[in-house]
Amino acid sequence: MKNKAIFLRILKLVKPHAVLIVLSLLCAVGNVFSALFIPVLTGRAIDEMIGEGRVSFENIRHILTLFLIAFLVNAATVWLMTLINNRITFKVVRDLRRDLFAKLHSVPIFYMDSLGHGDLLSRIVSDVERLSDGLLLGFSQLFTGILTIVATLVFMVRINLWIALAVMVLTPLSLFAASFISKKTFKYFKAQAALQGGLTSFINETIGAVRVVKTFGYEKEENEEFNKKNEEFAKTNLKALFFSSTTNPVTRFVNSMVYAAVGILGAFLGVAGKITVGTLTCFLSYANQYTKPFNEISGVITEFQNAIACAGRIFELMDAKDFVDTVTDPVEAPKLTGDIEVKDLAFSYDKSKKLLYDISFHAAPGSHIAIVGPTGCGKTTFINLMMRFFEPDAGTILYDGIESDRIRRNELRTNIGMVLQDTWLKEGSVFENIAYGKPDATKEEVMEAAKKSHAHSFISRLENGYDTVLAPDGGNLSAGQKQLLCIARVMLALPPILILDEATSSIDTRTESKITKAFQTLMEGRTSFIVAHRLSTIRNADLILVMKDGNIIEQGTHDELLVKKGFYYQMLNSR
Repeated sequence: MKNKAIFLRILKLVKPHAVLIVLSLLCAVGNVFSALFIPVLTGRAIDEMIGEGRVSFENIRHILTLFLIAFLVNAATVWLMTLINNRITFKVVRDLRRDLFAKLHSVPIFYMDSLGHGDLLSRIVSDVERLSDGLLLGFSQLFTGILTIVATLVFMVRINLWIALAVMVLTPLSLFAASFISKKTFKYFKAQAALQGGLTSFINETIGAVRVVKTFGYEKEENEEFNKKNEEFAKTNLKALFFSSTTNPVTRFVNSMVYAAVGILGAFLGVAGKITVGTLTCFLSYANQYTKPFNEISGVITEFQNAIACAGRIFELMDAKDFVDTVTDPVEAPKLTGDIEVKDLAFSYDKSKKLLYDISFHAAPGSHIAIVGPTGCGKTTFINLMMRFFEPDAGTILYDGIESDRIRRNELRTNIGMVLQDTWLKEGSVFENIAYGKPDATKEEVMEAAKKSHAHSFISRLENGYDTVLAPDGGNLSAGQKQLLCIARVMLALPPILILDEATSSIDTRTESKITKAFQTLMEGRTSFIVAHRLSTIRNADLILVMKDGNIIEQGTHDELLVKKGFYYQMLNSR
């Protein structure tokens, strides 16, 4: 996305706050004109005091009164303008972060997988923060800077045209220097934003796997990889800072030339009697005020280059295609019984490589289906297709005789409960985590679900029982305890279809036997899909699907498959 397009997008973000922007501009006008009026008063006061016996205390008193009023107006407008600009910026950032977070829930799952979690975090937090800094500088200094330049020129032209012309001739040098340097800095700021996202992603990944790193003694390698990424980021950051930091000294040098030119030319005019000492003083003040905004604007341009680079990454996420819920001839809010038929299902992430193909079977309502097979054979991918996280390339899945693409995703998923090997708990109370899928559940219902999942006993031992607040991702619980809470969450919802993907992998053998009995009660009358490796979990299944290389190579009951002495038989004997 080009800079111009990004800038126009930023203006669209600001557009809803047009009233506040107008108020900010009015404050800027008041601030600039009160600031420009002060040198005029200073020049008049000097002229009133030059010459023996020519001091007019009455006029000086009047000038001082006007000076005080101008100072108060200047201070008040600065305070009010800062308040308004901060309000605009914070509102824009608030709305942007809200939209970005909502976007995370609307993009396809494969898009989320394609970006590192740290990179997404960097875009929502760091990049938005830098855009906020750029906007705040723009509102605070850009408006007043441009207005100061224009108004100062008008004042100087009215006082003396020749000095004003000298100022205008030298000014483009400052603009050229700022423009040249800003072009150089943009590419480094863009690279810096991307590298920071990668660095954040790496840190996030390492922190999440710190136990694995320590277990395998991989600390040295991780440090080396981090240092490599950090060094690359530091070099790019240094280059960006070097070029951006040259902007201010260069523009200051040019501005000093302008100030010197005004002083020399004014001195000659003063000696010739063309202007008074007070007017020359006023002109020198104007020259200083005129050149100061160029320094500020050059700083704003540099910061804004950084902000635009970050905004480009933000808009890239905002522009990602939403996962459209395509529903053909929709069926309204069906309450499924659990009759599931899969016909000639095929799917692959990379269309040039086969993953799942020719998947066909029928699951009667209330039946228990076990899915077994070696790692990478497509078990989890098949579960994702059942949940409509992805759409099949060919074939179909029918729920109660209804094609899956006729059922809206949210309505389909309310009929399916999942317990995965990887647990997920949010920062909140134990009660809130169990009631996540049924927010209107009563305390009694939650406790009953916890008792069935054998979680009630350890919850009761917590400091505040069901009101105990969990750390993010249940960090203050053991892996087994987190799994029990996830099982209780599904037991509370009681959907007609269950998917258990290695649901007892983190449970000890004794607790597993209790959970298995609880699952048997839960699964009565419900179609259940069990992805498991333990024989005790799959022995009593009504149908066992044996997958290998993306296809179902065997299916039948446990006893039937043993008689065949095929791949399933070999898997059991290899344990």
